[in-house]
Amino acid sequence: MTSPFAAIVLAGGRAAGLGGVDKAGVEIGGRTLLTWALDAVMDAREVVVVGDPVPTERPVTFTREDPRYGGPVAALMTGFDALLQPPAYVAGLAVDMPHLSAHTFRRLLEAAHGADGAVLVGPDGRRQLALVLATARLREVRPDVEHQHNMPLHRLLAALDLVEIASQGQEHRDVDTWEDLRDLA
Repeated sequence: MTSPFAAIVLAGGRAAGLGGVDKAGVEIGGRTLLTWALDAVMDAREVVVVGDPVPTERPVTFTREDPRYGGPVAALMTGFDALLQPPAYVAGLAVDMPHLSAHTFRRLLEAAHGADGAVLVGPDGRRQLALVLATARLREVRPDVEHQHNMPLHRLLAALDLVEIASQGQEHRDVDTWEDLRDLA
């Protein structure tokens, strides 16, 4: 049995490779990327979306980092601060990874036990923005607010003992360009 967790969906980036289009609203298979992301964390007891509010079928909390477009660390910490009751683990995921699933986060959560967390790794060995972190450790390594803006995610994660979990199938694929979207559809 897995532990309860909360989830933070990062959906407030600039989407420069898509000409500034709101990624959360981009559709694949007749469903928005945000809907795919919310389905991937269906087991979460609470979900915060860091991005502009839009209607959803699932109750979520929307928030924005300040200043906007602060990058993934600022967004992750803004989402963390918006959680009502952070449980022992928090999941973080990019809104543009439609092949993530509840099974992905169950694997990550299971692997996170006994470590600081777990992160999905693509076939090229790169860490993806799909992870589960121990809440207590995240609080310990949290940078000051003035250092969060534009901080690379790998710098925040460097202080953590993360178990790397190989992606299965297309879990690691994201949508950064129109070509990516075409190849995923």
